[in-house]
Amino acid sequence: MSIATPSVSFQPNGLLRSIPPYVFWELEARKHAHRAAGRTLLDLGIGSPDQPVPEVVVSHLQEAAGRRELSAYPPFRGHPELLAAASDYLFDRFGVATDPTRHFVSVAGSKEGLTELILALCEPGDVVLVPEIYYPVYVRASQLARAEPVLVPFTADGRLDLDAVDPALVARARVLIANYPCNPTTATVELADYARLVQFARAHGVLLVSDLAYAELGFDGYRPPSALQVPGAMDCTVELHTASKSFNMASFRVGFVVGNADVISALDTYRSNTGYGSASLPQIGAAAAFRNYRDIVPPIVAEYARRRDALVTAFTEAGWAPVTPKATMYLWQSIPAGFDDWGWVEHCMTTHGVVVTPGLAFGEAGRGRFRMSFVQPAEKLTDAARALARG
Repeated sequence: MSIATPSVSFQPNGLLRSIPPYVFWELEARKHAHRAAGRTLLDLGIGSPDQPVPEVVVSHLQEAAGRRELSAYPPFRGHPELLAAASDYLFDRFGVATDPTRHFVSVAGSKEGLTELILALCEPGDVVLVPEIYYPVYVRASQLARAEPVLVPFTADGRLDLDAVDPALVARARVLIANYPCNPTTATVELADYARLVQFARAHGVLLVSDLAYAELGFDGYRPPSALQVPGAMDCTVELHTASKSFNMASFRVGFVVGNADVISALDTYRSNTGYGSASLPQIGAAAAFRNYRDIVPPIVAEYARRRDALVTAFTEAGWAPVTPKATMYLWQSIPAGFDDWGWVEHCMTTHGVVVTPGLAFGEAGRGRFRMSFVQPAEKLTDAARALARG
């Protein structure tokens, strides 16, 4: 006798169902469809480094891999090597003095670190102030915390126009997120701009979260500053750093959050209730990277600058008017007339075999723009730009 088995369907909870599909997931699905149809694609859509992991990091990892300590769980807040190296890096690079035992938590990359920060700090109904063109996790983490993401418009030069935000919303704000150098717009700031953000945070009792993922990717003499360089910033600021972009270590998923000790403690409490620290070996590799940043960074930046110049030159020669970025690993420009965002993405893949990211992936204010990543050799970028410029 057969026993009837009831049909069961397991669905995401209501909160996840309420969040729109992730645009990068959609882009990945479209790439997969083109490849399944036999099309070869040059992928400039995702900012995934293609340069090699620095040799000093590889050597350090090879030495560390046999350590007996790696059999055990990692320390909750972070491996002592990384925390010490991060503290020394902040002092050497930015002149910021920190305590490795109080001001740091190691995280599995900036994206997870920022999400955990929001979940650790925000109550339902709190406001999170987010740039109007934003890395998607800023809004999605806020939604997961049942907080309200409120978009802050940019001024013409790419700075946050906080005066344009409704004072009633500012009164409910818990967090202000700033991302400079900015992904995707490539906008940059000086220390005086961070000083204004810190002043705003202190005046309104808001935590300033500085996402400094592109800390070392500055060109033509520009060196991105840290929000923590502002006197008194530690009272109301935390900053995210990562090994992904500056050191070609994206697959290692390692970075750190540094800043206000109470916020760091709250983040540590959240993480210790949901996990058991970050893997030790990637932290040990990142420690070698941060300790040797002075030697590692220049050739990486020089290669990105060469690729940037190739892309900008090719578009300029074709009659376009690209803005040469001072930082990041991206070119951000307008979609040609006659295309919407997804229409342009599909055209680039179908006609030219080139993958670009639509601006709407970064919010409605990004609509009508697209992003290209410097993740291919200069010669291929030149060919891609010439092809796209032909229409």
